[in-house]
Amino acid sequence: MEPVFLTLADTVGAARRRSAKWAADDPDVLPLTVAELDVALAPPVADALAAAVAASDTGYSWAVPGLGRAWAGFAARRWGWAVDPAAVTAVPDVEVGVVEVLRALGARGRPVAFSPPVYPPFWAWVAVVGAVACEVPLARDPWRLDLAALDRAFAEHRPAAYLLCSPQNPVGRVHEAAELAELVALAGRHGVPLVVDEIHSPLTLPGAVHTPLLTVPGAADVAVSVLSASKAFNLSGLTCAAVVSGSPAGRAVVDRLPPDLTSRTGHLGVLASVAALEHGDAWLDGLLAALAARFDQLGDLLARHLPEVGWTRPEATYLAWLDVSALPGDPVEAFLRRGRVALQDGARFGGPGFARLNAGTGPDVLAEAVARMAAALR
Repeated sequence: MEPVFLTLADTVGAARRRSAKWAADDPDVLPLTVAELDVALAPPVADALAAAVAASDTGYSWAVPGLGRAWAGFAARRWGWAVDPAAVTAVPDVEVGVVEVLRALGARGRPVAFSPPVYPPFWAWVAVVGAVACEVPLARDPWRLDLAALDRAFAEHRPAAYLLCSPQNPVGRVHEAAELAELVALAGRHGVPLVVDEIHSPLTLPGAVHTPLLTVPGAADVAVSVLSASKAFNLSGLTCAAVVSGSPAGRAVVDRLPPDLTSRTGHLGVLASVAALEHGDAWLDGLLAALAARFDQLGDLLARHLPEVGWTRPEATYLAWLDVSALPGDPVEAFLRRGRVALQDGARFGGPGFARLNAGTGPDVLAEAVARMAAALR
């Protein structure tokens, strides 16, 4: 099932979307910033939402047992992961889920470790719970967990938790099973709970294999996972995610979450997520094939128009992590001011000298964006 992407004509005037990605910049700017897809909804999702609106079914959410069953089926089909539906707890979004898990772990006033470059809200999540950021950067060439540095940080700082981004946004890294096994061993040895943001896991691209953290032997005793269908199926505005546990220890953490947290999940978000997880496999497979083609296109465009820009093809997500350190001045500012293309400055992710480009758009939009970026430097 081929997904339908926005075209260049859809980015102007009345056709332009009104979400934050499209509303934050001037109308002549191509925004390749916020991590949302420029794609039409998967038909099963659109049908579920249309049916709910037609029935005026827009009240408070009720996620039990539907969301847990949907995640259990999806996880079994896509990753061979046996999830107990009763171990799936609905939360409004991944950010809220991570923050409340950190609170349940007693993180206030203590270090919380994570590995930049990483999604910028990781710093905000730590701050909002009153914890202290403990940065343990990824190793490079290729990007990967720096396990030796994590061992030292866990021993020295005794963090209340380690936040793992898996797959890693923005570098597109799919952590290998052996890396995750060593991380779990470190967590067990040092008594450091693991909280994993797996929001991009359904977007693992052809040729890569995502290992859900809770499938690693011993992980369920030290970790909980936070998941959502929002990135893969473009549902971010509908507010629905899930915290998943896999052991009595994990369940004890989830049981300390605020009792009203689940009721704050959006009803349309639950309906859309269940429809996506239960009936969206064919559409998702088409999306992954299209994203692989889009990265082929991006590699060709960069080689022809911006050969000074380095990048490593991502193994997951629709996000490209571009090394712009060889370009003069402030290239991200130049792309915006002179090229009218908005990228995310890598410094926000803990990666100065880089920029994040959202390639989850139409091929003509991507071609126009790279052409404008090259022209801006001339």
